[in-house]
Amino acid sequence: MFIIGNLLKAVAVVLNYVLHFYMWIVIARAVLSWVNPDPYNPIVRFIHNVTEPVLYRIRTRLPFDFGGIDFSPIIVILGIIFLQNFVVSSLFRMSASFM
Repeated sequence: MFIIGNLLKAVAVVLNYVLHFYMWIVIARAVLSWVNPDPYNPIVRFIHNVTEPVLYRIRTRLPFDFGGIDFSPIIVILGIIFLQNFVVSSLFRMSASFM
């Protein structure tokens, strides 16, 4: 049973790193929206292509508009924090119960 515990712990660690990395990409996207970046820069295009599907879904579901201020990155970051605290912590606890 320790193999299942180690597997769950590894999944929790990888998921935590992926969520943390994605949170920093969303923050970079928000900072890039404050300046006028070169749209042909490969880094800017990567950040846009990775974050736009998630941010677009949230923008379409937000019922309010505050004069051009985009609150979708804040909602995504809060969702990532929720996933880290709920899913990753639950996986860690489940892995500890198998060990």
